[in-house]
Amino acid sequence: MNEEKKRFIQEFVPGKQITLSHLIANPDVSMFEKLGIEESGALGILTLTPSETVIIAGDYATKAAHVGIGFLDRFTGSLVLIGSVSEVDIAMKEVNRFLSETLGYTPATITKS
Repeated sequence: MNEEKKRFIQEFVPGKQITLSHLIANPDVSMFEKLGIEESGALGILTLTPSETVIIAGDYATKAAHVGIGFLDRFTGSLVLIGSVSEVDIAMKEVNRFLSETLGYTPATITKS
C-alpha cells in the first residue's frame, strides 16, 4: 500500500495580551535568593505576548513608579518588578492601563498574594 505522509505545520501566533499579572507582597527572603535578585517588599510578575512587549512594559513601569527590574526576558515575555508593595502595585496597574488603552492589548486582572 502507498501510505501518504501527512505533514503538520504548527505556528505560535501570539495575540497582544497580558497573560499573567501577579503581585507577591512580602515574599520570603529565600525566594529572592533562589531568583538571584535584590530583596524588596514585593515582586510583580508579568507575562506578556508578544514577548518583546516586556521591553515596553519594563520601561513604562520604571517611569510610572519607583520600582526596579528584577528580571526581564524578551524571549519568553517574562518581567519581574521589585520595590515596595504600593509602588509595585502602581507600576503594574499603569502597565496594564497603558498596554490596554494605548496599544490595544488585552489586559489581565492583577492578582495578589
